[in-house]
Amino acid sequence: MRHYIVCGPQGSGKGTQSRLLCADYDLVHISIGDIFRWHVAHHTKLAARIRRITDAGLLVPDEIVEEVVRKRLEEHDWNYGFVLDGFPRTLRQAEYLFENWNMDKVIYLDIPDEVVFERVMKRAKMGEGAGFTKRVDDNPEALKVRLQEYHEKTRPLLELYRRKGMLISVEATRSIEEIYLEIRQRLGLPEPVRSTPLKTAS
Repeated sequence: MRHYIVCGPQGSGKGTQSRLLCADYDLVHISIGDIFRWHVAHHTKLAARIRRITDAGLLVPDEIVEEVVRKRLEEHDWNYGFVLDGFPRTLRQAEYLFENWNMDKVIYLDIPDEVVFERVMKRAKMGEGAGFTKRVDDNPEALKVRLQEYHEKTRPLLELYRRKGMLISVEATRSIEEIYLEIRQRLGLPEPVRSTPLKTAS
């Protein structure tokens, strides 16, 4: 049973790397962002609370995130483990997680803020051109606030992971394939069996 955390700022590629790990090693991808976006798309009661917070460029409060994660983890719909994408974001969330689950490793996708801005703004522009819904945090002002809050809350988390000997920091400005290869090697995972090769991307 494998239990991993993949973390990093918006635009770092944590969703992509999480999905690759899950596809290759039969793990379940638990993305907090995807869960929140599902609620927004389906106009649930929780969605109204989430939208008010994210419209201001802020992170969703601990109690809301913990409630969503707890319900998701209680489903136990995996055979070989899961990858947490976007959780925990604070020390309180980490304490909840470690009290209830035995986590193996944390993969931190390290990427400079200027690259985050470039990627997120490019994604927003491409989304508008293709007719996709623009994410509320895909604007410079909200993103700046979000990144500042992210770093403030992430610094103590990374120190906690280091003390526990769980942290794997990966330089994430490289191609998807290069990043994924390093992650697999540092986790000690066997070569995956694929019907089609992994395509590289910048």
